[in-house]
Amino acid sequence: MVVTGNSVHRTQTATKKNVRILLVGDRGVGKTSLILSLVSDEYADDVPSKAEEITIPANVTPEQVPTRIVDYSAVEQTEDQLCNEILKAHVICVVYSVQDKETLDNAKTYWLPLIRKNISSNRCPVVLVGNKIDIIDYSTIEEVYPIMKEFSEIESCIECSAKTLQNISEMFYYAQKAVLHPTTPLYNYDTQELTDECKTALKRIFKICDVDNDGLLSDAELNAFQQWCFNTPLQPQVLEDVKAVLSKNIEDGVYNGCVTMKGFMFLQCLFIQRGRNETTWAVLRKFGYDNDLQMAKEYIKPLLKVPSGCTTELSHKGQEFLTQLFILHDQDKDNALSPLELESLFSKCLAPPWEDEYKYTVTTNERGWITYEGYMCQWSLMTYVNVKKTLEYMAYLGYNLYNNECATAAITVTREKKLDLAKKQSSRNVYCCHVIGAKSAGKTTLCRTFIDPKLEKLNDDTIQHNSNTIVNTVHVYGQEKTIILKDINIINIQDALTPSQIHCDVCALVYDASNSKSFEYIARIYIKYFAESKIPVLIIANKNDLEEVKQEYLFQPSSFCSKYKLMPPQPYSVSRTVRREIFVKLATMAAFPHMKQFGLMQGDSIVWWKAGIGIAIATIASFVVMRVLNSDKR
Repeated sequence: MVVTGNSVHRTQTATKKNVRILLVGDRGVGKTSLILSLVSDEYADDVPSKAEEITIPANVTPEQVPTRIVDYSAVEQTEDQLCNEILKAHVICVVYSVQDKETLDNAKTYWLPLIRKNISSNRCPVVLVGNKIDIIDYSTIEEVYPIMKEFSEIESCIECSAKTLQNISEMFYYAQKAVLHPTTPLYNYDTQELTDECKTALKRIFKICDVDNDGLLSDAELNAFQQWCFNTPLQPQVLEDVKAVLSKNIEDGVYNGCVTMKGFMFLQCLFIQRGRNETTWAVLRKFGYDNDLQMAKEYIKPLLKVPSGCTTELSHKGQEFLTQLFILHDQDKDNALSPLELESLFSKCLAPPWEDEYKYTVTTNERGWITYEGYMCQWSLMTYVNVKKTLEYMAYLGYNLYNNECATAAITVTREKKLDLAKKQSSRNVYCCHVIGAKSAGKTTLCRTFIDPKLEKLNDDTIQHNSNTIVNTVHVYGQEKTIILKDINIINIQDALTPSQIHCDVCALVYDASNSKSFEYIARIYIKYFAESKIPVLIIANKNDLEEVKQEYLFQPSSFCSKYKLMPPQPYSVSRTVRREIFVKLATMAAFPHMKQFGLMQGDSIVWWKAGIGIAIATIASFVVMRVLNSDKR
């Protein structure tokens, strides 16, 4: 007889390389005989006090995993050696004799507490084994039930006979299964229901497989699910049989010929109740879950090497995947995601990747909802500053299923910046621009106009004071480039800039044209940090709507720019029509970092035209893909 129950498990990887089974119990219960009967397929009358450690090859085990079987003997081993073996075991078989009640009592009062004491918080699954059923004509299972309730680590109980070989193979199979396909994380035998953790995981899987986001799994979606998890298509008759089972057993399991979430959960529960744990585990592991129903580290944090000097961007596949998600969840087709639509999109994740900071970072509509452009910019920003987080959320959202490949395919690692300089152009699509200036120069307002030209949504009353990053796109000769503006907060003009405040693709030095003391600060900043660097610099004369005054510095702004072969100061004012070409120039300078001295190009339309041709050639593939994506979105 076999009984399965609840247990608490140590974390095991989904691709476990071997299983280590330890047999313990009182002397004379038949531990060694069980091992020898399994190996020789016959009973031995004369057995040693302890069997040698045995390794069963993968090709002769049901789960195709090498299995080591370890015996314990109180005659040959000390208690310290026993404790060490308990720590090394993946599963422990506690053996008792069905004809000797004292050995079962000892299992409860000595062996199981000893295992708990040594395993501590990381509990090991246990199989309770009643040997010598060939001697009696009754079962001890009724006496085992209370013990199983008291010790939740007991995965199952089985009665067998080393002499007649009854249930010997099954005993070791259940031990192996307790490690590879544990029941407890999935199912609660007391309530006869899936555990909360299992329900949460299966709900996420359902939502990922629900490609059209209609709350149902169509035949095509079910077939894709079957193909992804088991690498085989779902036969039409099998599909009809599945729906018939659902219709017969539960209400609302099938709707309009499609499987509902309730029906999907019922099917997984049915597999477990019928002892088919391996089916549900195959599904869970394919979607990245480990034995504790947590997302496996290797699934959400795949290895991605980013050499020094390189940056990370969304690949074409990554952009396409995120675009499709946006389209599916933009239910009212207003090109923006409402709070409810955004919540629905990220319902597959443990938590949203960002909170309300997007309202101050990227473009939103008049209601403060993130637009498609803002949504893609927010992803570009996260990928640029924290690519590991992007990879994690790509996994949560189901990228692996969407493209049948690792989430790293959603990322492009750019070439080193020194190669951009050598080739005299950059192939990057995302650039970081630091905006530096003295307090009251207006750099913060300048940054905000990048996403809110009329400052209708972003003002000192609504914006967070620690929000210093703005992201938007510009078109440089027909090619879309993403610019990350970072407002470098200057607390004291006497303070030195840190390397992180200096390092960027292009720098905007901003001064107040109406303040006679404003230019000196950025002039000194340029001479100290940028004059000898390879970072392109654009000087911006802000508040151009006010009366321009003479600057109290050795050089006036125009003369300074001429001396250092920079472009002339670019006039800017938020009270007039915002000059978006300021941001286009910054993007162009970042795209051609070798042309640091852009002053040589002023007035030379031929050079600018050649620069545009260079960008077009470098990014033609990106342009074609984005046109396709945009047409799909429309």
